[in-house]
Amino acid sequence: MQNKRMAAATTRKDRLSIMNQEATAPKKRIFSGVQPTGNLTIGNYLGAIKNWTTLQDDYECLYCVVNQHAITVRQDPAALRRATYETLAVYLAAGLDPEKNTMFIQSHVSAHAELAWVLNCYTMFGELSRMTQFKDKSAKHADNVNAGLFTYPVLMAADILLYQADLVPVGIDQKQHIELTRDVAERFNAIYSNTFTVPEPYMPKTGTKIMSLQDPTKKMSKSDENENATVRILDDKDTIIRKFKRAVTDSDTVVRYSEDKPGVSNLMAIYSCFTGKDFDAIEKEFEGKGYGDFKLAVGEACADSLAPVRSRFTELMADKAYLETVAKEGAARASYLARKTLSKVYRKVGFVEFK
Repeated sequence: MQNKRMAAATTRKDRLSIMNQEATAPKKRIFSGVQPTGNLTIGNYLGAIKNWTTLQDDYECLYCVVNQHAITVRQDPAALRRATYETLAVYLAAGLDPEKNTMFIQSHVSAHAELAWVLNCYTMFGELSRMTQFKDKSAKHADNVNAGLFTYPVLMAADILLYQADLVPVGIDQKQHIELTRDVAERFNAIYSNTFTVPEPYMPKTGTKIMSLQDPTKKMSKSDENENATVRILDDKDTIIRKFKRAVTDSDTVVRYSEDKPGVSNLMAIYSCFTGKDFDAIEKEFEGKGYGDFKLAVGEACADSLAPVRSRFTELMADKAYLETVAKEGAARASYLARKTLSKVYRKVGFVEFK
């Protein structure tokens, strides 16, 4: 588009005007977040945080530690507070620049909960009952099937719509929630005129869903009771390599990406994310080699890539004052944007505001 406009411009003044317009055009806005529950896994890293670092120069990015979502499952208060700071530290250690990104803690911006209540009144019971994650978590936490567990997709919608986000980086398992967010936004807009930006999901080509090392038919989970199933961002090198050596594969010996080889395909996806190599290149690299060599290579690539993250994380956790400053400044910026949206919503639904 820019090249066509430049070609059509006949004078130097015209060309300079077009260049200035392009330079001052607003960046698209991105919102995403991770729950501070347990040690983050390479699934969180490859499916979300690592990809965020590639977006920070080209988009206006807001990244939240979504601690309000975390309490749909019972949490130890002290552990939750610690995990909240740890998650923020991982964001920074992974390479997110607080000068380029707005990073904050969800509970520090009250507009999230306030908008969630309004949107609850524009979300249908049937829509929420179809959410697959509610069904999964209800089965897993049968002794605590609370209302928050049922309605948390509405809070997720509020998280996104508060900031008029254009794009939301998500894994495949979260795509259903983005579709619900779009439905709620469109419903509200149809009733009250244009209020919310209708967001689009942003999914990288690889790493959107990293599977368990012990059961490659299931997503890698922070809460998996089998420690060998999950590789955590902060695991040391020996632990990472040991877990990959124990990864489930199959009775074949060929490194090949295929639906009938879920274990090997999962390892190839992980290796691809850490090395940048495509599946054809990986197959050629390990042609004639056994799974032992392949697993060791995946483990080493993972451990070596995460080593700088672990080192920086340790430094950040020793400087709580800095983490608090990042969170406070991020919350101030986020609150400003959120209040603009919430004020518009309150006015449209008929709430009386203070003068």
